[in-house]
This record gives sequence, C-alpha cells and structure tokens, in this order.
Amino acid sequence: MLAAALAALAFGAPAALAGTAPVSPAGIPGTSAPAKAKAPAPTSQSATWAAGTRAYVVITAAGDSSAVRSAVTANGGTVFSYYDQIGVIVAHSTSSTFAATMRGVSGVQKVGATRTSDVPADAYNPALPANPSQSTTPAGEPLRADMTQIKADQAWAVTTGSASVKVGILDTGVDDQHQDLAPNFNAADSASCAYGKADTRVGAWRDVDTHGTHVAGSVAAAKNGKGVIGVAPGVKISSVRVAEPGTSLFFAENTICAFVWSGDHGFKVTNNSYYTDPWQFNCPDNIDQAAIIEGVKRAQEYAESKGSLQVAAAGNEDYDLANKTTDSASPNDSTPTTRTITNACLDIPTELPGVVTVAANGTGTTKASFSNFGQAVIDVAAPGSNVYSTAPGGGYSTKSGTSMATPHVVGVAALIASANPTFTPAQIRTALATQANDTACPSDSRCKGTTANNGFFGEGQVDALKAVGGTTTPPTGKYFENLTDVAIADNATVNSAITVSGVTGNAPATLKVGVDIKHTYIGDLKVDLVAPDGSVYVLSNRTGGSADNIIQTFTVNASSEVANGVWTLRVNDNASQDTGKIDAWNLTF
Repeated sequence: MLAAALAALAFGAPAALAGTAPVSPAGIPGTSAPAKAKAPAPTSQSATWAAGTRAYVVITAAGDSSAVRSAVTANGGTVFSYYDQIGVIVAHSTSSTFAATMRGVSGVQKVGATRTSDVPADAYNPALPANPSQSTTPAGEPLRADMTQIKADQAWAVTTGSASVKVGILDTGVDDQHQDLAPNFNAADSASCAYGKADTRVGAWRDVDTHGTHVAGSVAAAKNGKGVIGVAPGVKISSVRVAEPGTSLFFAENTICAFVWSGDHGFKVTNNSYYTDPWQFNCPDNIDQAAIIEGVKRAQEYAESKGSLQVAAAGNEDYDLANKTTDSASPNDSTPTTRTITNACLDIPTELPGVVTVAANGTGTTKASFSNFGQAVIDVAAPGSNVYSTAPGGGYSTKSGTSMATPHVVGVAALIASANPTFTPAQIRTALATQANDTACPSDSRCKGTTANNGFFGEGQVDALKAVGGTTTPPTGKYFENLTDVAIADNATVNSAITVSGVTGNAPATLKVGVDIKHTYIGDLKVDLVAPDGSVYVLSNRTGGSADNIIQTFTVNASSEVANGVWTLRVNDNASQDTGKIDAWNLTF
C-alpha cells in the first residue's frame, strides 16, 4: 500500500500510481500499483462523456434505491452503477453543486466525491488491456527462499490447496495466459472493476501494469516444473482488475465493485495490495472521505458476509499507522498537499475492521526497511523483499514491498481454507494469527508490544506448515544438527561440522541435508557437503541471484559413504559486499 508519489520512483511510472507498490532491493518503492476487482451492477449512464465529469458515491439504505437513483438524475447526475445490496450508488456529474444538492435528498445518508480529477473518457467505452505474446521458460523450478522461509515447501506434503478454493487477485490485472498461471486461472469469475462497474468481456481482467501478475504467482503459480511455485499451487485464482489504465489508480468505486464481486462470486480469500486512491488516508471529518470510508466498509462487510476474507498490505512508507500525524501524498490524482491527520483517518481497505493487515519481513525475520508498522494495526508478517514471481508475457521478475508479502499470507489462508473447508472468514483470520511464529521486536524503539504481538510483526511471521496442521519435528531416522552460528565473510570459505555416531553401515541414498544460511545475494555462494572421507557433494553452486537466504532441505545420494564420522558443511563466498552466516544445519540418516 504505497503512496503514489513513491510508487513512481523505480520504473518511471506515472506519479498517480497508488496502492502498495513494489520497492526495489535498495528499498526504493517501485512502480507497479496493486489493483482490485469489480462487481456486477446495472447501469444507466449517459453514453457521452463530457469534460469536467466527476464521480461520487451516494450512500443510502440497503435495498431498493430507485427513488434515490431518480433523484440523482433529477439533480444533474447520471447513475453509472449501483449496488442495492449495500446501498451504494456510483454517480457521475459535471455539476459543481451535485454533491451538496444530493445531501439534502430524503433517504441519502452520505455523498462523497471519489476523485479530485475528471473521470476518464475511457470509462464509457473501456479499451481492453493488451494480451501479450508469451515467452517460453525452460524446465526447472528451483525452490525459492521466500517459500522455504514460511515452510510452504513442507506444507505441500500435507496439501497444495484445493481447486474448490477460489482466491481473488484484486489488483492491476493478471496475465491469464502465463504458463505458470494458466493451469490455475479461473476466467469465469474474472472481470474488470475499473471505473466502478463490472466489465466481463474476455480479457478485461488482464494486467495494465505488472503488479497483479507478480502477486498472482506468489499466491498460486502452478507446481508444474517451470519457473516458480506459489504458496498454494493447487487453488484457483481469479483476476478482478481494480486499477485504471494509464494511472494504475484504485478509486473507491472500483474497490466497492471489486468487493461486491468477490462476495457474489465465492472468493474464499482476496489479495489487496493497494490503498484506495486518491487519499492515502481517508478522514471521517471530511465530508467526501467519510462517504468513501462508508462505501468501501459496506462492500468489505458484504464480501465477508458471503464468506470472503480480505487480506491487505500495510504499505511501504516505513510509517507508524498507530501514530498518524501527517499525510503528504494526497490527493494523488491531482496535486498532493501536506495535511495534519489523526488515527481516526484510515488507510483503506487495510485498516477496515475484519481485514488482515500484512507487514513485510526483510531478510529472515527482520522488518523490511520500507514496511509500515503499528501496534494493534499489523496482524501478521511475511517475506516481502526480493520476491521472484511471474511477470506478464510469460516472464519473471523480482519485486519488493508489502504488496509482495501479502500474497504469501493469502496463500497460507488459502491452504487453511483447503484443509478446513467449513471455516468462516473469522475462523481463517484466527488460524492465521494462531499459526504465526512469534517474532520479537528488534532494538528499535518504534516497535511497541510483546514478542507474542507487536507493531512490527503483529502475531508473527506466517508458517504454512503449522497452518495446515503439519509438524516441524525432525523426520524419522538418526538426526544430527549444529546450531552454532558461523559468520560468512566476503571472499572466504567457512566450515561447520557435525559428528555422526551410532549409525550402522553407510549413509542412505536419500541422506537429508537441512541448510539454514542467512545471506544476502545467495548467488555469491557455493555450498558443499563434505563426507568424512573428503568426498564433496555440491548442494548449491552460485544459484539464486540476488535472493536472500538458503533455507532448504537437500537430498544427497551418500550411499557410498560410511555414516559415522565428521561431516562438514562448507560455504564459499565468491564476491564482495554481501555477507551472512550459517545459522544452522542438520543431517537425517
């Protein structure tokens, strides 16, 4: 949930990008802004766009809104879409007095402008996003550090997720043709909610950026021997494009449409890596923003009432959400100004009741430098730095941000729903909190709370294995480990030894070597297992590029080796600048 101005820095995107945009490895927010979905709604709008057209949410009682809709028309507006199930009407008007007039209409509870800029002409005849040609990825699907960090690879032994669990990617869209996403893509429940009305044409859901496709891969890229694997590679994903083309902004009417769509189409979990534009924080003492809060809140509550849990990114400004003082990023669709705010002002949807708020971990269980925080605001944390995932056109890319942490939590929630098909959103939310591994505050005075629950990590880092009822006890067989840290300096070779005794005969053909190496840029490292007789077994040879950490269990055919004796994990650093440590390693015979 990154402010638009920051979102523009990494890739030169328009300054209007909002949402939880990715950040570069250096911690500079990137361009892609998250997007949301759409909801079906009848329309009665003018066929002709006019300069000066602005969008409004008109809030009334749920049920038949025909009288209020008639008042919209009678007072210089047109009804673009409406959602009687929650009492929200999306109206357009060129009249500067439209909102004030409608606030005096019987049955109208709130009216708010959702933009400080004109509605684009594209809203009346939306262009379909591009359908990019697809590149081919060679076979090979190496396990990534983010997946091992949350034990997703171990959880897959319990479940890879159920195809009956539907996850909504509410974002900039998704490239459904991507070879790693197509096997799990659900086109029947996909659409665009850009401009606040469902567009169900084939391809309307496709990506107008790169952000949504990246998010989708982290949730549910197929386990198909190519590219990457998502946290829940067996579930189905649908795209609800919330972002508008050109700006990649996620206005309130788009978000409302997306949540209603999610509830009506049976999404068990939705991924929301953005904030609702143009206000980074919506304040209830502002007459327009109060209507925005109410409309989005009603839509979220509707989705939850239909069985859908919303998971949202905390944002990338390194901002204390529990101690709000100023907002300098809003409005991001015109000219931002600096204003004084309080905690009553909400980053939506992430601060709405019932929404799971996700912070980003950096290396291991550290706080990512960019991640927003806040005691009693953050619910859980997940890896969000240098995440490698799918990109439009069949490619792959690395992004950082709370946008990238959120799909890891969504994937874990989808695994929980797969293992517990009767769970309600509240039960999934509770399970996410229960399974998270407590993460203590670092030596940073901004982190408030306890090890069990604090402002940097909430309930802790998610654990996919625990979430699906798995066990972290060592596998059967003789088990040996070394928990002593060994520093890995630049351009150096270090060793960590384990003495094995009491094992009869030779090592097995399936010797398990568990490795926990904390190191930035693991492409620097060559990692070997050295047998007691000096034989060398290569575990990792400078693979993984700029990713952090090697946390993985390797299988080695060591059947020619006598089991008893001193076994050594040898790590060779082959470049400058990045250092780390052998945190722990183990052998299972």
